[in-house]
Amino acid sequence: MESRKVAFFCWESMYAERVGGLARAATHLAETLVNQNHEVHFFTRGNIPDQTIKGVSYHYCQPSGKNIVEYCDSMSASMVDQFYLYDTPHRFDVLHFHDWHPVQALHRLQDRNTILTFHSTEYGRNGNQSGDWWEYREISGKEWYGGLIAKRITAVSASLKKEVMWLYNVPDEKCDVIPNGVVPGEFRAAVDSGEVKRSYGMHPYAPLILFIGRIVYQKGPDLLIEAIRKVCQERGHVNVVVAGEGDMRQFLQEQAQDLPVTFVGYIADSEYVRLLNAADIVVIPSRNEPFGLVLLEAWSAEKCVVASNVGGLSENIDAFVNGVKVDVDPESLAWGISMMVDEPGNAGAFGKRGRTKVDRFFLWGPIVRKLTETYARTVS
Repeated sequence: MESRKVAFFCWESMYAERVGGLARAATHLAETLVNQNHEVHFFTRGNIPDQTIKGVSYHYCQPSGKNIVEYCDSMSASMVDQFYLYDTPHRFDVLHFHDWHPVQALHRLQDRNTILTFHSTEYGRNGNQSGDWWEYREISGKEWYGGLIAKRITAVSASLKKEVMWLYNVPDEKCDVIPNGVVPGEFRAAVDSGEVKRSYGMHPYAPLILFIGRIVYQKGPDLLIEAIRKVCQERGHVNVVVAGEGDMRQFLQEQAQDLPVTFVGYIADSEYVRLLNAADIVVIPSRNEPFGLVLLEAWSAEKCVVASNVGGLSENIDAFVNGVKVDVDPESLAWGISMMVDEPGNAGAFGKRGRTKVDRFFLWGPIVRKLTETYARTVS
């Protein structure tokens, strides 16, 4: 494959401003491109000097704005200014934009070979919860416009591709499915699960259920709390750790005061890996999930996953082979959790099969080779 010079435009990365799973996905994508002999310049946010990490050149800006839309417009303008500093003497072959945040930069550079990757949509993140909120309409409008002017589109799952086509009238032939990947070694570690549980005040032999993610409506943490209440009513003691921040946290903490649920807020990657490897079950109760990176992370640690039968989770989990798929409903979620608590042997087997699937389909090397085929179609 011909070596290419690629510019990434993404509002987060692992080495500066980091918000969610997009940072990890985009960073590993860029690093794998470099490993496959491409040159990558990564334009993003950060209050630090430009730097090169693992062969990727990072260029940082410090945007401002009274709201998220103005902030991202400011970011896009700064990104474009920096881009022009590095666009000579050899022009970039491909300009790769991630999600709606840099769409204003895409607008200014639309005459180039451009790709826009949808990692999610505003509709998927907020749905009917924010239909009358002006920022919802503005962000959705930017997603539509980005889908219109980009030369090619990629989506991280077939479900998300269908959603983008439905929402924004993107033609099927313009959009490729390029899934997310994972570096399994980052999430597998030898830990003393009993010691980890004791450190959180839990009995070392009680099942530990882990939720990690944004504590927001889309991710369904309220469904988990209701499900755990049902689980506790029907069987012995379980422990739940909820890791992450979001606007539902305070409300859910109040709802769960009488339950064996520990809210730990934001945790460092090292503590996440420690909890992940001590957990017996990882629960992903999302109402909408375009891909679900936590699934790959749990499988990398050989953990059983109980997840909503939606989006990328539904596509990637083989029911009762490498995980359990449930309805977006507390009773169904409680059923799935209870079944895996009662059948630890099957839970362990599901986790091991999940790791096998990661090694077959979700390593970054093959995924990036597929992405470079999209690059080739964009420049042809």
